[in-house]
Amino acid sequence: MSASAYILIEGAAGRIHRILEELKQIDSVVTCDSVTGQFDIIALVKADDANALGRLGLQEIQLIDGVLRTITCNVIEL
Repeated sequence: MSASAYILIEGAAGRIHRILEELKQIDSVVTCDSVTGQFDIIALVKADDANALGRLGLQEIQLIDGVLRTITCNVIEL
């Protein structure tokens, strides 16, 4: 089974471009874009299951220098 999520990322001023570059190096990141609004970046990620998505956020994305906080929005099938 495969799981997908959108991860909303708030980054430190002046670090957004570098965060995007590092996100693009992560295999599970399908796409990532800088956006306007409360968050600076939205990344679409895919993993084997919801637990793997959680680990991706905690062990990889949140550890990127300049990432201040993230919110993970799991995609659900209706």
